[in-house]
This record gives sequence, C-alpha cells and structure tokens, in this order.
Amino acid sequence: SPHYNNTEFVDYRTISSKDLTKLVLSEGGWSNILCSKESHNENVDVAVVFVGRKLHSSDISSPKQSDPSLIDILKLSFTTSNFSMAFPYVAIDEQETLENSLIEGFVENCAQGLGLNRIAYLDSCSVNGRNLEKLNSFQSVHDFLASRTSGKTDLVVLCNGRSEESGRTQSEGEVFSDIVDLLKQSGAKYTVLYTSKPYKTLQYPAHLALRFLADGTQSNASNNSTCDGVCQIKSSLLEGIFVAIVLLIILISGLCCMIGIDTPTRFETPQES
Repeated sequence: SPHYNNTEFVDYRTISSKDLTKLVLSEGGWSNILCSKESHNENVDVAVVFVGRKLHSSDISSPKQSDPSLIDILKLSFTTSNFSMAFPYVAIDEQETLENSLIEGFVENCAQGLGLNRIAYLDSCSVNGRNLEKLNSFQSVHDFLASRTSGKTDLVVLCNGRSEESGRTQSEGEVFSDIVDLLKQSGAKYTVLYTSKPYKTLQYPAHLALRFLADGTQSNASNNSTCDGVCQIKSSLLEGIFVAIVLLIILISGLCCMIGIDTPTRFETPQES
C-alpha cells in the first residue's frame, strides 16, 4: 500500500456513509483523483463507483453464496490491484440513496471543488445534482468511456438494476465483470470503488423490531401454527414478564398485609387490684 508504507492493519469500527466518503478521499487516495487542487497528482482516466444491492460483508466468507461470480471477481480485484482497501461496517441512512450520499460527500469534502471533466451515472441510480450526464445502458457507458478526454478524469456512477434501454436484470457478478472488462478494453487507467447497500430482507434485518413486525404480520396473514426460533424467544420473553408481574403483585400484597397488622409495641403487665 503506497499510502501506508507497505503496512497492513485492520480497524474494527462502524462508520457512517459520510465518514465513508471522507475515508475514501483521505485514506483511499481519491482526493488526489477527484479534488481539483490535487487532481493532477494521480494520472487516472476514469473513477468508477459501483453500487450493489445484494452483497453483505458476511457473504465474503460465507460457504453459501447467492452470487459466487461477484465474490470471485471482488477477491481477484482486491488481491491483484495496486492498492486496495475495504470498509466492511457502514451504517447507511435509509432516507438517502448510497450513490447520492457519496457524490454529495465528494463535493462537500473537496475544499477547492471537484476537479473532474465529466460526471455520469447509469439510469438505474438515484442521483440528484446538476451537470450530470445520464447513461441509459451499458452501451452508453462504452460510448462514454470511448469519448474521454486525454489527461482529464471522468467519474462514472453505476448501480445494479434494470436499465431503461436493456429492460433486463443481470446478476451483480455479471454486471461488475462486464464493467471491469470494458475498462480494460478501453485502455483507460481506472480506479473502482465497490459499495453495496443490500435490500432489506428477513435474513438480514436492519432492526430487531422490523423482524418482530414482519413475523407478526405473517402470523396474522396465515394460519401456520409452527413457531420458529424468534417466536420461541418472544414467547419465553412474555412468560418471563408475566411471572415477574405476578411476583411483584404478591410482594406488594404481602407488604400491605404486614402494614395492616396491629401489633403491640411492648408487653403490658397486669395491674394489681
């Protein structure tokens, strides 16, 4: 790693999407590529931001993988590139798209502004901003790369999903592999930031309350009498709360009875007649 004097380390922490942008610019070296003041220090033709929709950090080491081709190409790219970094734990704001948060973060954290020639995004991305070029298909991406200006850097934001022109959805592994092959064929010097904001599923709940809510909705909609692990945990929790309430009532009743008993403070001796 040229940024760390060929040293390797792991920093376990959860970062926000804004912190992710700052780390990509500072520790990832993208400030030398995107920001105008430092833009001439790195000779990069294309900077690519690829936003996936399915991959979780835990899927990298999981024996069961829904898209093995994506895992393989990520591992290959990570181990064969000149410089690689990974940020596995990122807390994403559900009210904003990841791709839009990254672009806004790049603009906010470049003090002298972005030193880019063009910024383009695929139509499957949800991006807000001016002076952005919309690409309707991967053929448009190919044409965009072919029309690049020598000595200047372009930023391309790609998102996995159904594009307006192609009308079909490929797996993330196929899409990402096509993008890497396209960059290699163009002869451009490129850098890639792969990020993933998976869709919410019951297998990976964002909050435990969402899992409980989903389970409750499913049990009301069907007459299924089976009880899975989460159901058993909820039933055990309710039983514990009920027992605690009963014991508390018994304790309060006992205290009230003890208070109501009138006991003499001392024993009286019979009076002599």
